[in-house]
Amino acid sequence: MGTIDVDQAFIQEPEHRPSLSTIEGQGIPVINLSPVTSNNPSLSSIDALVKEIGSACKEWGFFQVTNHGVPLSLRRNLLEASKSFFAQSLQDKKKVSRDETSASGYYDTEHTKNVRDWKEVFDFLAKEPTLFPLTSDEHDDRILHWTNKNPQYPPHFRDILKEYIKEMEKLSYKLLELIALSLGLESKRFEEFFGDQTSFVRLNYYPPCPYSHLALGVGPHKDSGALTILAQDDVGGLQVKRKTHDQEWINVEPILHAYIINLADIIQVWSNGAYESVEHRVIVNSEKERFSIPYFLFPAHDTEVKPLKELIHEHNPPKYRPYKSGKFLLKRFEGNFQKQREENLQIHHFNIA
Repeated sequence: MGTIDVDQAFIQEPEHRPSLSTIEGQGIPVINLSPVTSNNPSLSSIDALVKEIGSACKEWGFFQVTNHGVPLSLRRNLLEASKSFFAQSLQDKKKVSRDETSASGYYDTEHTKNVRDWKEVFDFLAKEPTLFPLTSDEHDDRILHWTNKNPQYPPHFRDILKEYIKEMEKLSYKLLELIALSLGLESKRFEEFFGDQTSFVRLNYYPPCPYSHLALGVGPHKDSGALTILAQDDVGGLQVKRKTHDQEWINVEPILHAYIINLADIIQVWSNGAYESVEHRVIVNSEKERFSIPYFLFPAHDTEVKPLKELIHEHNPPKYRPYKSGKFLLKRFEGNFQKQREENLQIHHFNIA
């Protein structure tokens, strides 16, 4: 990936290539979570926080959080371990390569909407084993037990990842409670779906790209889980498509120690479209390498994803057909390894006309 010649597989269609001029994302909300991470918060401060979360979900689908309770030292340790892992030779990294029998491990050939991403990745499952369907055939009930690939280098890599996942789970449940309350639901409404969750943490490495005007670190897409919690370094590169009529791509500038939160497809369906999963992408830098660490929150593989009954009524009928979370995710994974002849499975394919 470090050579100056760019494989045609990386070249984006002209309409998806990075713009030479972008708009800064000052409008993306920054939300202080201290009312739910500090001792003895007042009811009024929690109510205000719920309203703030609801507004951010409805208007943006993206926001940043501060005072989130995740230890800074742990995040720093994982970032350093990530840098050490990706600094190894390709031969060493491929000793823990991902394959089509498990979502865990290293790979550098991911495709987003049939165009190869300019990045390297290492995925680590939150639960071990993770139960997952063998095939995306809706009539096939066979189950796989996915396990993690475990690099020998850097030392304690697995321990750091497992500790980080614990913190991500705590933060994600706090966020789910706030989102539920903002929709008028019971605070624990979403918990039942995550007993055997299929969540995972991803380490992203974006090398400098000599053709950064033609390629993308990740092409335009919407996340297929419930929500995503992203830690990024100070290089930046994440862009969000604004929901206003102009549909401009805006930069999400790094804020020291903050996490970026984005709603994903499952929240969109559960809320019956009240909150939307928002399209985003990653541009690459011609001179600087970039590292980021997303945590993708997914429910159990056999969760039937459909609009919640509390939000459905005569004047707000269901907008989406039910689907199984694991089958949907597996179908998306199948399109990550190689270019497909047709569009990857998307949430709009389940729209009720």
